[in-house]
Amino acid sequence: MANRPDISDSVIHFTKAATYEEALQVLLTIVGEGHLAGGSEKIRGGYRCVCFTEAPLPAVASGLVNTDSFSRYSPFGLMFSKQWLYERGGRPVIYQSDAEFHQMPEGSRWRHVRYEPSAVPPIDFTWEREWRVQCDELQFSASQVVLVVPNQEWRDFVFGIWDSQQELEAEAYSTVLDHLFMQQMQEPCPWRIVPLAI
Repeated sequence: MANRPDISDSVIHFTKAATYEEALQVLLTIVGEGHLAGGSEKIRGGYRCVCFTEAPLPAVASGLVNTDSFSRYSPFGLMFSKQWLYERGGRPVIYQSDAEFHQMPEGSRWRHVRYEPSAVPPIDFTWEREWRVQCDELQFSASQVVLVVPNQEWRDFVFGIWDSQQELEAEAYSTVLDHLFMQQMQEPCPWRIVPLAI
């Protein structure tokens, strides 16, 4: 793919939450479960999909927001390669009028997103640069995902959580196993984490 600042080789699923702390908890729950759950909210036809943005990281430094600085999303998310998502059936959505929904083949209607810039008020979600994969559940492993957090402080905080969990596990087993052995058994954090802002 061409090296352009407006194009990304990745897609991001941002979490939704009222606070950064809640958003991080949602992110850690998803990571712990190893899957993203499909949903049908705001998807015409009730199709269950997992949704992403293809906006490049520098374009979403404050999270995924539109020109009015409004967003349903937090700056915490999971990033996957487009190729990986494409291989699982992921595709860019099709922005079009609601009248065009029934003109689409049944097998593609899950990709429809209403776009009517002449409506009053205008309906335009193109700023989301959305991709979807139709599924009830999208499973992933640590090697397939990069965690996205707002900044370096949040990145360090997540690594700190991992280290604390490792220490607690080592302490729990230290009564039956050698302490030095337990230290050697501690694993580095399996997740790659990237901050939106440095």
